[in-house]
Amino acid sequence: APAVKNFTLNFTITNLQFTADLEKPNSRRFKSTEKVMYHYIDPLLQKSSIGPHFSGCKVTGFRPGKNRDSTGVDTICSYGKGSQVPTFIPSEVYQELRRMTSGITKLGIYSLDNQSLYVNG
Repeated sequence: APAVKNFTLNFTITNLQFTADLEKPNSRRFKSTEKVMYHYIDPLLQKSSIGPHFSGCKVTGFRPGKNRDSTGVDTICSYGKGSQVPTFIPSEVYQELRRMTSGITKLGIYSLDNQSLYVNG
């Protein structure tokens, strides 16, 4: 059976105010924000070096950022379609995402804290 591997992808959005309803996975705001995250994150990873093997990301939670106007995003992403699964190199994926987000500053309509991107295999 093909091996599916997971990795963590975390970042902070500086123009999305954190509110208590973002802590509740069943809230309308959590679900709508989660949907927007998939709209931006998945296509980026599909264009990265793991793209052919990328399966998708799941938002595991939102958390308060350093200030009241920011929100941290925590995701678990998967890759490993097929029998040939390349070695996951977190630093390589980090550099690719850095480049694709204009130096960790833009993710679609969102502004990012350029010190917040974390990729861990």
